[in-house]
Amino acid sequence: MARRTAVALGATAVVAVIGLTGCSSAVEIAPTPLASGDVCRSVADAWPATVGDRERRKVTDEEAGAAYGDPAIIARCGVPALGPTDSDCIEVDGMGWVAQKLSDGTRFTTFGRDPAIEVLIPADYAPEPLLLPAFTAAAEKLPKNSYRCR
Repeated sequence: MARRTAVALGATAVVAVIGLTGCSSAVEIAPTPLASGDVCRSVADAWPATVGDRERRKVTDEEAGAAYGDPAIIARCGVPALGPTDSDCIEVDGMGWVAQKLSDGTRFTTFGRDPAIEVLIPADYAPEPLLLPAFTAAAEKLPKNSYRCR
């Protein structure tokens, strides 16, 4: 039996499919437009082993991103960089993140990096920003652009 979770994010769609067969499960993550570039390969090498106390899970496409815990925290590299925004921008460990509240959690997108990393954190893990430090090393692999949190 499979359980499906889908989160639509404007022009970017992330679909996580969690197949439950015995004790194994894999998370399918939709690739981003820039996921196959050298930058995202470097980011993939820096994904954390754990996020909080949540172990990294098997994904069907390592280039597409990483997943942690159940429900899955999903991280993807290669989303288009954000431009100027009026949205709240927070700095965590010196990394800028723009948060967008979703019906079932929060989407965080790196700010001031091109391409960007997107991290989807389910509401089950509130307060969600406390999990962002786990992604700092990976986000630092992204080239900077001219934008910064104010």
